[in-house]
Amino acid sequence: MIKESCSNVMADHGGLRMRIVVLLLASLTPTTLAWVPTLNIMHPSATDAFKTTQLSAEQGDDDTSAAKYSGYNVLGTELSCCCSNVRDSGIGTGFYRNGFCSTGDNDVGRHTVCVQVTDEFLSYSKSVGNDLSTPLPEYLFPGLKEGDCWCLCAQRWAQAYNAGKAPKLFLQSTHEKTLDFIPLDVMKVFAIDVKESTSVINKLNLQRSQLNEIMKKEISNNDEAFQ
Repeated sequence: MIKESCSNVMADHGGLRMRIVVLLLASLTPTTLAWVPTLNIMHPSATDAFKTTQLSAEQGDDDTSAAKYSGYNVLGTELSCCCSNVRDSGIGTGFYRNGFCSTGDNDVGRHTVCVQVTDEFLSYSKSVGNDLSTPLPEYLFPGLKEGDCWCLCAQRWAQAYNAGKAPKLFLQSTHEKTLDFIPLDVMKVFAIDVKESTSVINKLNLQRSQLNEIMKKEISNNDEAFQ
């Protein structure tokens, strides 16, 4: 299966942005799959698709308008499209329905994980009060079928992980805010684009190494200037 109707599936390796952040450095270290998140889930009714999760993360630092159109993924590079047209419905995924799993102040559910759903996951999700199969036109929700790509709430993915029902995901289309809830090493195990993402990480590591060398030379030159 591949992601459907998405013109920007994978990041452009030639145009990688250098974004060396502490969060990325920490996420590259080995972690254990014994990770179990703490969840505080509010089960939505069938007519309220957006009342999904109560989050503990800080939410006051988002630029909501900018989040509609841009963002970074869990690798630290530019966020790729998840799905801009679900089964030719004309509906894009994401909180803003623009095809990206971007987020902002109003997205209390953090619809940030780009997943590819299966019948098994959809059945499980419905059983825990989150019906993703039934269309809700009033929310521009087409209803999902096996193989569809959708921006799932981060805590819903964590809930499914705990139950052994977590769907596969795309790292390059999953927003960096997901790291508030799920470690990168856990997501890698479920990544459909793991090969491409590993290449991105390797390139970032190389750039980081080159930057460190430049900084060392600058420090050395400055020390010599003061001697």
